[in-house]
Amino acid sequence: MKITGLLKKEGVKLGVVAATQDEAIDVLVDLQCGIGAVADRDRYKQAVLAREAEFSTAVGEGVAIPHAKTDAVSEPGLVAITVPGGVDWKAPDGKPSDLIFLIAAPDTQANVHLEVLAKLSALLMHPEFSAALRAATSVDEFLAAIDAAEAAYDAEQEAKAAAKAAPAAAAQDSGLPQILAITACPTGIAHTYMAAENLEKVAGEMGYTIKVETQGSVGTKNALTAEEIAACKGIIIAADKGIELSRFDGKPLYSTNVSAGINDAERLIKIIVDGEAPICHAKGGSSAPAAASGDGIGSQIYKHLMNGVSHMLPFVVGGGILKAIAFLVDTQGMGTAAYGSSTPLAAFFNLVGGTAFDFMLPILAAFIAMSIADRPGLAPGLVGGWLAKQGFTLGYLATAMDAEAQGALISGGFIAALFAGFAAGYLTLAFEKACDHLPSSLEGIKPVLLYPLVAIFGIGFVMLALNPVFAAINSWLTGALNSLGTGNLVLLGAVVGGMMSVDMGGPFNKAAYVFGTGMLAAGTTSAQIVMASVMVGGMVPPIAVALSTTFFKNRWTEADRKAGIVNYIMGLSFISEGAIPYAAADPGRVLPSCIIGSAVAGALSALFGCTSPAPHGGAWVIAVIGNPVMYLVALIAGSVIAALILSFLKKPLSAEESGLAK
Repeated sequence: MKITGLLKKEGVKLGVVAATQDEAIDVLVDLQCGIGAVADRDRYKQAVLAREAEFSTAVGEGVAIPHAKTDAVSEPGLVAITVPGGVDWKAPDGKPSDLIFLIAAPDTQANVHLEVLAKLSALLMHPEFSAALRAATSVDEFLAAIDAAEAAYDAEQEAKAAAKAAPAAAAQDSGLPQILAITACPTGIAHTYMAAENLEKVAGEMGYTIKVETQGSVGTKNALTAEEIAACKGIIIAADKGIELSRFDGKPLYSTNVSAGINDAERLIKIIVDGEAPICHAKGGSSAPAAASGDGIGSQIYKHLMNGVSHMLPFVVGGGILKAIAFLVDTQGMGTAAYGSSTPLAAFFNLVGGTAFDFMLPILAAFIAMSIADRPGLAPGLVGGWLAKQGFTLGYLATAMDAEAQGALISGGFIAALFAGFAAGYLTLAFEKACDHLPSSLEGIKPVLLYPLVAIFGIGFVMLALNPVFAAINSWLTGALNSLGTGNLVLLGAVVGGMMSVDMGGPFNKAAYVFGTGMLAAGTTSAQIVMASVMVGGMVPPIAVALSTTFFKNRWTEADRKAGIVNYIMGLSFISEGAIPYAAADPGRVLPSCIIGSAVAGALSALFGCTSPAPHGGAWVIAVIGNPVMYLVALIAGSVIAALILSFLKKPLSAEESGLAK
């Protein structure tokens, strides 16, 4: 696709008079609406302004490229204006912007239109091209200048590609230092490629060879190889988001923001060439921190949380299904052991599945900490997660020699493990930075002795001190349920069923589950009714997500739909956590839908008098469920209601975004 395939004649306006940036944006947004690229003008303009609030999209020399990637865009669009009087766009060089392009990108996966926009961004780094656009006296002349520059650019890129086919040794034989770079910005649309183009241009003018990897919306391009990294003199990171650095361990590396790559390339190259870049110490997947206006704190926390959740889920799935099989193969009333372990075969499945479950919270905490502090964070995160799960406190240690005085430990559960992961990660990271000033002779012992010793000690003390707080939260939730009593089982069924979806494995979920299992000890019919409501409520979220991804395909991406199939099994196995990735990505729609559906299922189960003597197992223990047919009716009703609400709340994606256009 050519640039003028996106930049239509109707999308160009020359000689615009605009006194402020907001006035110029209004003209540009109206042009986007005029070419049919924007479905919701107000939301799109807000997205453009929000992007400007992060940092200015002006790149200097009178050029600005505002852009927004949002679901308010119906199709890719590019418009342009010239403002002879110029507009203050907070450019890094202080000059007003008189040549402005506005990009409208749909909130979807990488597409060919982003390749075109990357090409335009690269062209705008050439002053002669910008001058030709400013000099255009008509829209046709403006578009013709773009076509001519694009043709020359394509020919140049073909020549570069042909040159790359020559043996790499030729570059080494030149005697010139080889420099590597990575450019990236949060949206990955324009600045990523402009920085890359400028670094290549300036390096060539200075007589150095350079290779730039771009990490943009079209994916990673021109990826750096291990051989190139080993041979290079140093690496420049010009990025406003985290970049994985472990492959550069031991190499000189200078990290800055993407704007520096656009406006200060010569200085960056000199830092590498003059040997002023610090040595990178980043083993095991550490990331460069977002420079300048990079990821916000919310997105960083989300990234760390998802790293923990993704590593935790295999333990949840494998352990949960094995525990469900334990109840399926057990025979109620056999021997004196608890149901689920009264036969050798059932005990085997319960033991192995329970062991996997025991690792769930420590693994969550460990990989949150590792995401924050790299490998040194793994051990303290794991220890902190285990202490959170066990509920050990300083008070417990004070009575360690008196078994009767110790009392029962109360786990802080999911919320305590989350805290342990973040606390261990940032504690370790802080200590790593403090150790930067130690003598170089200690480099070898820092990761194997100093980091684990101090970080594990620190997180151990923190969790023992704070576990009573997290235990109190869980105890309060359980007590609140107990106060409801069993007088109104339908209301109680709705409450415990809905709680199973509030945080899907968190303190609310666990409080409802502990309440249900605790009541089973009484051996009453009412207790078994409550347990049935708890279990059916926990089964609804994954099944609701699976139903929505199956029957409302245009609400979900292709990846979401493929992952949704697994949630049928997760839901039937009473593993609420299967819906966590969906809830984390869109909590405002997923959580309310699932809470309502789970509450309905829990209430119906209690209304129908369904009972469950098993505290786990889901649909796999249907043989021991009292009134099993109506139990399935309650499950189906709650799941369908949740799926319908969720599908109604989620807006349809375009055929391109959903992958249904293939």
